[in-house]
Amino acid sequence: MDEIRTDLVVVGAGVAGLTAAISAAEAGLQVTVINKGRPWRLGVASDTATQYAQGGIAVVDPTSAVDPDDGVDSVARHLADTLVAGAGHSDPVAARAILADGYDAVAALIGWGAHFDTDIDGRLLRTREGGHGVRRIIHAGGDATGAQVQRALGVAVRRWIDAGRVRVVDDSIVTSILMSQGRAVGVAVRDADGRVAHITGSSVLLATGGLGHLYAATTNPAGSTGDGIALALCVGAEVSDLEFIQFHPTMLYSPGARGRRTLISEAVRGEGAVLVDSSGRSIMDGVHPLRDLAPRDVVARAVHSAKAERGEPCVYLDARGVPDVAERFPTVTAGVRAIGIDPQRQLIPVVPGAHYLCGGVVTDIDGRTSIDGLLAAGEVARTGLHGANRLASNSLLEGLVMGRRAAVTAETAVRAGISVTDRVASSDTDVRPVVSRSLLQDAMSASAAVVRDASGLGRLNDLIDSAPIRRIRSIRDVEDANLTAVAAAVVHAAVRREGSLGCHFRSDDLVSEAGPENGFHATNRLAVSRT
Repeated sequence: MDEIRTDLVVVGAGVAGLTAAISAAEAGLQVTVINKGRPWRLGVASDTATQYAQGGIAVVDPTSAVDPDDGVDSVARHLADTLVAGAGHSDPVAARAILADGYDAVAALIGWGAHFDTDIDGRLLRTREGGHGVRRIIHAGGDATGAQVQRALGVAVRRWIDAGRVRVVDDSIVTSILMSQGRAVGVAVRDADGRVAHITGSSVLLATGGLGHLYAATTNPAGSTGDGIALALCVGAEVSDLEFIQFHPTMLYSPGARGRRTLISEAVRGEGAVLVDSSGRSIMDGVHPLRDLAPRDVVARAVHSAKAERGEPCVYLDARGVPDVAERFPTVTAGVRAIGIDPQRQLIPVVPGAHYLCGGVVTDIDGRTSIDGLLAAGEVARTGLHGANRLASNSLLEGLVMGRRAAVTAETAVRAGISVTDRVASSDTDVRPVVSRSLLQDAMSASAAVVRDASGLGRLNDLIDSAPIRRIRSIRDVEDANLTAVAAAVVHAAVRREGSLGCHFRSDDLVSEAGPENGFHATNRLAVSRT
């Protein structure tokens, strides 16, 4: 078995993971990044959620935060919008700290080579998205912000690879967290050929993204299989708020399509597009004061209701009135034209799609989890920023801020002289309960999506409890086992929260308030094999 020793082990190569890796390398640490996807190279898209992010980064510029229509922006205004979108379930102290750090984090990203859209005077252009009271979202390439962020981070981390400070292990998945005397000290890794290695370090950072592929159709890339949540559950780390899975209101609809689907950026509505049903009636009329720019959970439920009311498979986004829509939104336009629709002349068919996990592994403001040595950042983490529903374009911001903070925490561990002993324990196992992926996805889509109820959740529980045992031989097998374990935790969280809150909507709402005070704190029922 190969063994690699390093200072910081980073699991994931999106915005949070690479930001942490670069920041830690700048501080003098040795870093190893485990990338489940193919090797990154310039000009080739990375298969991360960051790569596919369209809208932008919500950030207040304290030096020139002025909206031409709404006046001066501020962190306080950004916080207020975040708390409203989070349905009162966010942690205001943590949220303020993250939002306040946003400008410095974006400045660092620009320093690493990221380029954002600007006006003729060089000022950052800003758009508006759902739930925001002002135009504060910066963007790149119109609607290719995530691709620009991933490119800039990839170029920056390549410099540290060349300098010998960062190592990247590609085409590999982490199968377990290594523990020693109650502390996380590394990971066990399996590559595409089935070879296993141990990578040890003073700290382990989970930056694995979300769990969109719990569902039949999602905006997430293929690697979003809940890996970080499953790993955390295996070692008893605290997780919370897993019931809050945000469904983006406007995922491109294509009959019978599965897997990752094209996202229609919320910024399209920010520039004037409106949601209509097949008769041309506005879906958001009378639903919310912000109409098409209401928080995502509100819009997603309105779309769901409109579909059900008319018995139709989708609704439509009318972007024909958006000036220069093809030039402003080239990524959206390309995706829509791929199914034969011209957004300048035709309505765009859309449905809600699994998009973002608002909960996750519980961390403090510096990325620490309940397990010593184990850190988390990005979508896999529950910092308290998002509450019960994420405000649009707060995700890239959180990844940048928390990636930098996690690097500082890892540096502190190294400076404190924390080292790895030779006695480590792994929870890795060759057999685990696995529900067939397509069966699980269809069941979750039917019973744990935009709308849930007790009977549907009960059927899901029965399905997961009867999961057959599978021998784990490949990366795909590990992903399937992770999806099954995480589905169990999500369903239990949704069962426990009997009242509707944010993006967790119970059609059989049994209580008028939020349900359990602090959300569901999962235990691991399916992380170890049954005999």
